[in-house]
Amino acid sequence: MKVAESPAEARSIRRAIGGSVGFVPTMGALHEGHLSLVRRAVEESDAAAASIFVNPAQFGPREDFASYPRTLERDLERLEKEGVALALVPAPEAMYPPGFQTWIEPGPLAARLEGERRSGHFRGVLTVVAKLLNAVEPDRAYFGQKDAQQAILVRRMVRDLDLRAEVVVCPIVREEDGLAMSSRNVRLSTDERRAAPVLARALAAAAAAWEAGERQGAALRRVALAVLATEPLARPDYVSAADAGTLEEADGEADRLLLSVAVRFGSTRLLDNVILPPGAGL
Repeated sequence: MKVAESPAEARSIRRAIGGSVGFVPTMGALHEGHLSLVRRAVEESDAAAASIFVNPAQFGPREDFASYPRTLERDLERLEKEGVALALVPAPEAMYPPGFQTWIEPGPLAARLEGERRSGHFRGVLTVVAKLLNAVEPDRAYFGQKDAQQAILVRRMVRDLDLRAEVVVCPIVREEDGLAMSSRNVRLSTDERRAAPVLARALAAAAAAWEAGERQGAALRRVALAVLATEPLARPDYVSAADAGTLEEADGEADRLLLSVAVRFGSTRLLDNVILPPGAGL
């Protein structure tokens, strides 16, 4: 596996590799969810690439950039074991050199859900993803459904800017108790970790209501909130039942919804979602 420390170095290695490349951008602290994306990239391309970069531009002033888990040596070992040919691991100054001033401003899709609560977050996400795609020049880029709004915005950016990569959104990988895998899960206390699967139970209850014929977005939100209320350690930030295309809240009937939740357990904020009808993808 070749390790690049700058976009220019990654571009040179990628061109030497040739053939098709599948790319998985990550912030490291790799878990089975990340590795499931890597395996698809390996399987579906001539070569696989990945990046590990904790992107300061997508963290707000009161968010957890400094404490975000960093396990670079372990991550590189896992990527090499999975057969990754290129790992891009830039320092912040390699991505944002002195004088950097050009940013990608997201459109209306970023004004809701996470974007409404995390000012500037998706500006940082889209800018770094565009830079990574330009560096690695992949044929396909793999993202997880857990960060559904991010995947939707990246797909829109790729389409709007005529970037070459196909955006592939892969299903959420879960622990045995239903908790969506996340690098932030390691920050949960024992009691918080025990409580955290309530997110999956809340979404499952709303999905069951959908299967029983409920199509009102407001009613589905109430179902999920009622389940979250059974867990004292869960502090919901939001429960959303949004049109999967526009991300606007669906107060009436809808044919296809992104039902998503953001919940705090102590200082840790977790996300989860499901597409309705069940089994539908982004």
